[in-house]
Parts: sequence; C-alpha cells; structure tokens
Amino acid sequence: MIRTGTSADITSVQEIAKVSWNDTYAGIIPSTVQESFLDKSYSTPMMEMRLKRTIILLAEHEGQPVGFANFTKVDEDGDAELIAIYMKPEFQRSGYGKQLLNSGLSYLLNGNQLFVYVECENTKGRNFYEANGFELLEEFEELFEGHPLQTAKYVYHLKTAAL
Repeated sequence: MIRTGTSADITSVQEIAKVSWNDTYAGIIPSTVQESFLDKSYSTPMMEMRLKRTIILLAEHEGQPVGFANFTKVDEDGDAELIAIYMKPEFQRSGYGKQLLNSGLSYLLNGNQLFVYVECENTKGRNFYEANGFELLEEFEELFEGHPLQTAKYVYHLKTAAL
C-alpha cells in the first residue's frame, strides 16, 4: 500500500533513510559523511518542513512502513525533483519502489520534467531509474558534505509519459 506521509511517520522515514543509506553507500561514502548528512537532512524540524512543502509517500508492507519517496512540487518552469526514494534492503526489488514512483508521478501531472540525482556508483539506484524511463543527462563531480562524489543527473519526461 502507498499512502501520504504525516508527522507521525517521521521516525519511520528517519529509520528507513538510515538503514538504506548505510546499505547503499557502504564503501562509497564514508560513514561519518553519511551520518552528518542524515542528521541534518532527516532531522525532525527538516522533516516537518518537508511534510509541508513537498510530497512524501510511504510504502507499507503488512501495515509497517518499508520505504518512502520524496518529491518536490512542480515549479513555475514545469520541473520537479525526486529528492529521495529509499527502501529497506529486504524490500528492494519487490515492486514497492515502482509503486512509490508511479504514485508520485500522479501528483506531477501538470509538470514537464522530473529530475533525479544519484551517486554514480549507486548501481542499484541507477538501474532502477533507467528501467523506469529516466534518461541520463550528465555526470559531474560535486562536493557532498565536503566529500568529492561523482553524481549522475537523470530526467523523466512527464508530458511524454502521460501521452
């Protein structure tokens, strides 16, 4: 089941983010950098702000949250961003990610493009986006919490997909 997140879900989202980050980025992003990012980006005040300003969706298995997706709303240029889509490792490749993505797309019907940024070595993430119709635009180096990373930028064409 996919549903909209509420402030009662903040602890679950924080836990899913931590578990999936540690699983996905072990050996790619140092654990101290991961912890610093997670502490800031998923703090309770930051999550309260996200709930007000963005779209947060949760995937549930037998009533328990097992994954979430976070989308920005469509801006004046018709663009939106998939900020995060994370699944507990034992629920990856079970269809919940695709359900979260499809549910999120239903909120973006008036948009043109959905962008997502993914770390280049995150092959699970990249394979997911490519299998679901995202197109690679570019790869670039950036500093993430002071740590150099190679990032891939993808786009999903909302208008074409709706036809």
